[in-house]
Amino acid sequence: MQKQVFNPFLPLWEYIPDGEPHLFGGRVYLYGSHDREGGWTFCMDDYTVWSAPEDDLSDWRCEGVIYRAEQDPMYPEMKYMYAPDVVQGNDGRYYLYYCMSGDYGVGGYCCPISVAVSDTPAGSYTYLGHVQNPDGTPLMRYVCFDPAVMNDNGVIRLYYGTQYGYEEEQPGDPQVIETEMEMFGRTREEILSYPDSINGPVMAVLEDDMLTVKEQPRHIIPYKVKGTSFEEHPFFEASSMRKVGEKYYFVYSSWQNHELCYAVSDHPDRDFTFGGTIVSNGDIGVNGRTKKDRLNMTGTTHGSILSVRGQWYVFYHRLTHKSDYSRQACAEKIEIAADGSIRQAEITSCGLNDGPLRAEGSYPAVICCNLTNGNMPHGCNSIYREEFPNVTHGPAGTSGEEAGAADGKKDQDVERFIGEIEEGSLIGYKYFRFEGVKEIGITARIETPENHVVYSGPVRVDERSAEPVGGVAGTNATDADPGAAADYAIGTDSTIGTSSAIGADSADGDFGAETEVVMDVMTEIDGPVIGRIRIRQGADPMHWETFYTETEIPDGVYAVFFRYHGDKKLQMKDILFR
Repeated sequence: MQKQVFNPFLPLWEYIPDGEPHLFGGRVYLYGSHDREGGWTFCMDDYTVWSAPEDDLSDWRCEGVIYRAEQDPMYPEMKYMYAPDVVQGNDGRYYLYYCMSGDYGVGGYCCPISVAVSDTPAGSYTYLGHVQNPDGTPLMRYVCFDPAVMNDNGVIRLYYGTQYGYEEEQPGDPQVIETEMEMFGRTREEILSYPDSINGPVMAVLEDDMLTVKEQPRHIIPYKVKGTSFEEHPFFEASSMRKVGEKYYFVYSSWQNHELCYAVSDHPDRDFTFGGTIVSNGDIGVNGRTKKDRLNMTGTTHGSILSVRGQWYVFYHRLTHKSDYSRQACAEKIEIAADGSIRQAEITSCGLNDGPLRAEGSYPAVICCNLTNGNMPHGCNSIYREEFPNVTHGPAGTSGEEAGAADGKKDQDVERFIGEIEEGSLIGYKYFRFEGVKEIGITARIETPENHVVYSGPVRVDERSAEPVGGVAGTNATDADPGAAADYAIGTDSTIGTSSAIGADSADGDFGAETEVVMDVMTEIDGPVIGRIRIRQGADPMHWETFYTETEIPDGVYAVFFRYHGDKKLQMKDILFR
């Protein structure tokens, strides 16, 4: 590895969630959905693929847009392309499988599985058709959602599905049937025709034409989970299949909706046993951590595993912008033990790096792997308006050479930073290798009405969202304007002056007077304070300034945690070592 790489491992302006990594011709290709920075619904942009040589996972290259939503015949009725997967067919060509959807996922359970084809893994891809029955009609058996494909020694296997617990929890309830009719776009007769359930993950076998069903879909794990190994972590969505030796590993997102789980079988279509959680985007489960103590805003997750030169990785995504709609690709090293088990990975900032990051120079503050005020929400098809610490962006300020330098390769006039940092907030980075470090610093500014990031666009908080911040659920779907344009602006929020965290100073307009708050530095959550950064700011609310604290950290590998204390909110752009 010739340079360092951190999470998120793509450029900070890029948002590729639902990642399916594949190794083709000596390169790792990341196929996924394409969110928009600060977007207001899932998957607003066309498919863009990134790749890296297998011997240097720090060197990611954008292959460009490989397929556009407008190429699908369902466009513009269905405008967005959801989580895809790619497989190499027996003819040597590459096949892209995906489903279309509308705003906020409406209609996403009602569409067939579309297929596009290319001569190369990097595209561009051309629309081929829908997965179809032998008579040429579109395959609509079960719920066509989140397709995944594998070439199993010449057998093309297609996995897909979603699962809700209505039928098991309320057997025979007519309201359940009504709910499923609306959700899945099916008739009562069709839903009742399934001997098991329309819900659940299924597998079908395709002909070599990559379109026609050769073996009809069937459940690969039981739909009814009570009394099975899946009871605590039932399948929800995000099917992905990998073969490890002679074993089949089924990777999926569970009902917990923050974790990627896995199940193992000797067969590709049956007898799977729950294995465990591979990763949680809130580190829930690591060292016994509970949902209440999640270390990030949690929400939708989707990804898979890949072996690169003998090292296994799990690819997943994190949430930003207080929503489910701006998700960024991350990865962690994992190990498949001799008994086939996978220990849950801790989310880190170093991810694909050969080891810990070097504690030298500066890093963007937004590569934090933990960000919490102790009461972070769990999102679900939502954008929150309540204030809590979050990764965000806005127009560049007036900080001289630093202005617009958050990425350096795109959007030169955009800064990316952590906003709404409030009293008690914890910001964590794991891990750094320290050698002779004497000082740790941050680049920060006090949050004011002038520099506060304001989202202006459709706002939707789904009724399934758990534990809303401050007890305010925001607006519902009927309040959203699907035609409105979302934007993130600086200094246009007329309500921020009423926030108790900014309170009197912002309301009274006396930011011309200097103020001081502090950031404690630790190497463990709630560990001893090894340094205290005192933050002062004068009259210019747009100016970023760097502040340091002396510290004595023995050489070695450590996490770095910042704990904020102050009666005013803070924004943070960089962390520094010297």
